[in-house]
Amino acid sequence: MFEVKLDKQADKFLRKCEKIIFDRIVRKFEELKVNPIPHDSKRVQGYREPTFRIRIGDYRALYRLNHDERRIVVVKIDKRSKVYM
Repeated sequence: MFEVKLDKQADKFLRKCEKIIFDRIVRKFEELKVNPIPHDSKRVQGYREPTFRIRIGDYRALYRLNHDERRIVVVKIDKRSKVYM
């Protein structure tokens, strides 16, 4: 089982978002703990370290995997139009 850590931007986004969105995102992170690369995840180009994205409704979460430490670091969460900037 993997551990999920939030980067500064992701933590800030979760603290400010509505409860229904918060619950949906947290539920998705719980699924990532068991299956860190689900079938609907995609590899994102343009980052030095391997970075993946998952869809959560209109939102996207970008995250990095560390298999050695069994850790998922969520780098960024935002709407699709803003997350890749």
